[in-house]
Amino acid sequence: MATHEGLRFGVFLAPFHRVGDNPTLAIGRDLELVQWLDQLGYDEAWIGEHHSAGWEIIASPEIFIGAAAERTRHIMLGSGVTSLPYHHPLLVAQRFVQLDHMTRGRAMLGCGPGALVSDAYMMGIEAERQREMMDESLGAIMALLACREPVTMKTDWFELRDARLHLKPYTKGGFPIAVASATTPAGVLAAGKHGVGLLSLGAGLPGGSAKLADYWKLGEAEAAKYGKTLNRDDWRLVVNMHCAETDELAMEEVRRGERVETLSYFSETLGRPPMRSENPLAEGLAAGSTLVGSPETIAAGIERLLGFTSGGAGAVLFRSHEWANREQTLRSYELFARWVMPKFQGSIETTIGSREWCSENRSGIFGPAIGAFRKAFTDAGQEVPEHIRNRVHTGKSDVS
Repeated sequence: MATHEGLRFGVFLAPFHRVGDNPTLAIGRDLELVQWLDQLGYDEAWIGEHHSAGWEIIASPEIFIGAAAERTRHIMLGSGVTSLPYHHPLLVAQRFVQLDHMTRGRAMLGCGPGALVSDAYMMGIEAERQREMMDESLGAIMALLACREPVTMKTDWFELRDARLHLKPYTKGGFPIAVASATTPAGVLAAGKHGVGLLSLGAGLPGGSAKLADYWKLGEAEAAKYGKTLNRDDWRLVVNMHCAETDELAMEEVRRGERVETLSYFSETLGRPPMRSENPLAEGLAAGSTLVGSPETIAAGIERLLGFTSGGAGAVLFRSHEWANREQTLRSYELFARWVMPKFQGSIETTIGSREWCSENRSGIFGPAIGAFRKAFTDAGQEVPEHIRNRVHTGKSDVS
């Protein structure tokens, strides 16, 4: 297996909750999930903003992040994403600077144009203008966060007059910022233009993983045009994942829930054709955009996913879903943290090396211990137990 030491892992929590489920309890489960991920050593959790369609029920990532920050210690917490056309840029900047202080540097800002057209429709925002509005807003936010000079800017939907932040970011150099990229190259072009990170949601869509390297090249070219750079460490790939002890068990656990989500939400509610075949789960597995199986299968899938990038990325995020039941879902994250995560973070190389060293040198290291055990009994005037007296060294130290 190739080494990707330092690779980060996390979740992209839209969230997805089946209509009919108690929404109050669902949000509570989301908070409990982030707590669980923090205990397991996951690096990041990105929280979505949505206002319609019933499934993705968090309206304010900032409120959720504030609550989650009080329940966690280490995990970074970001908006996944803040839909910039829905907000005045000064308020976005101010809110995330405040979160940066309140979390002592664990806040991240994810930016996007707004994924649900139904959200924009209710606010009177034309769908074809959303990406342009996002770019205008992000430019204003970056200027405000720089804290170099007052910002004056006027567009047809917001205005800044001698605007400045009265609170400087807590994080030295600024908190992480990333732009979401799904099916079009608009997101990666915006990330390049402003020199920020990239959330590749398209990696988890049919055919999306095959476009990763090409889109990254587009982003690098766009960054060069504006004197900026893109850093692969700030590139996050978002895919579907479920882990169980065996491939067969993992498939059994997710098959029904995945089909309900696909048909009820993406097809019947949003009217999107999410598949090119009648079996989107199988298609996702074949394309590498969905990882379902044992720890060994998942690890191989991540290796394959990183191969699509032609150079690597900084993090892999798992789209939070409820394909399996609650216990199976929590178990999936635990299995991944125990048996897959260490392979990509360099945390087990020394334990493996230590074990191999002892095994290869056991005769010379542990052999004298048998004589020492015998002597300890004879020095005390005790009879040497038969299992030690007759023991021929086998390389195992099974007495104490």
